[in-house]
Amino acid sequence: MPFITTRTVLFGDCDPAGIVYTPRIAYFAIEAVHEFLSHRLGGEGLRKVFAMGILPPARALSIEFVSPMTWDEVISIEVRSEPPGATSFCFAVEGRQASGEVTFRASMTQVSICPESKQPTALPAALRQALSND
Repeated sequence: MPFITTRTVLFGDCDPAGIVYTPRIAYFAIEAVHEFLSHRLGGEGLRKVFAMGILPPARALSIEFVSPMTWDEVISIEVRSEPPGATSFCFAVEGRQASGEVTFRASMTQVSICPESKQPTALPAALRQALSND
């Protein structure tokens, strides 16, 4: 079952014409992923991930800007987790306007890193389970 959250486009997200700055979409996608993790892990998602003994830096972030968003518009954002790898985990994110029209698509890959060695390490079992519930 997909996870869906909403976000209202703020004045500060927009250029002088009232259209969302394209780089702000990265924030929309990352914030939605953090909410997804909080939902799946039953608490503040990033703190729960850190408590598992790993660091989760992003390895890749890709965004497709499909349709403009404007100030005060409420966007629904769907997040799905992809099947986790040995040391990485990925998300597919899609934003939609109230009309249902897709406004952006994003994908993000994060890596499970050992805090001491700063090298990739196996995904903790609790994180793997939370990401596998799609």
